[in-house]
Amino acid sequence: MSRVCDINGTKALKGRKIHRRGLAKKKGGIGQHVTATTRRYFLPNLKTKRVWVPELKKFITVKLTARALKTVAKNGAYATLKKAGLVA
Repeated sequence: MSRVCDINGTKALKGRKIHRRGLAKKKGGIGQHVTATTRRYFLPNLKTKRVWVPELKKFITVKLTARALKTVAKNGAYATLKKAGLVA
């Protein structure tokens, strides 16, 4: 299964992590030096949730991010899921 939010469409992003060596000057060292950059993924904060939709009188299981969960709470389950195209 892909790591994509059903409502926002948020997915994993590629990026880099900087490797540093040495102690920072303000901690009494001679300064930090960048030695390498390595590729990494920034993954979304996905949760699989059963959302109760009162208009349909049933639960719908969706995979959504924490931000999308706040959107569902704010705008209502039916309106949000209908806008995303998950309910008819």
